[in-house]
Amino acid sequence: MVTKVQSWGNSQGLRLSKQVLAEASVTVGDTVDVTVRDGAIVITPVRPPRGKISLRSLVAQIPKGYRPKEADWGPRVGREAW
Repeated sequence: MVTKVQSWGNSQGLRLSKQVLAEASVTVGDTVDVTVRDGAIVITPVRPPRGKISLRSLVAQIPKGYRPKEADWGPRVGREAW
């Protein structure tokens, strides 16, 4: 696929076809790692490790006696139900 680097506001970007994204198993909103190797831009999907972290191990990391505090998200902006 040949594409062109384009400007969007103060940023630059590339448009990638659905076919290229599908072949790389990437969808809109996925996180990717962008690196340069030997002068070439390499875009690699970031995949969370599966099966490496359990909920039990995450909960075990919560300090003893920890009590969450209520978060203030500010006033309503739309039609939120409080």
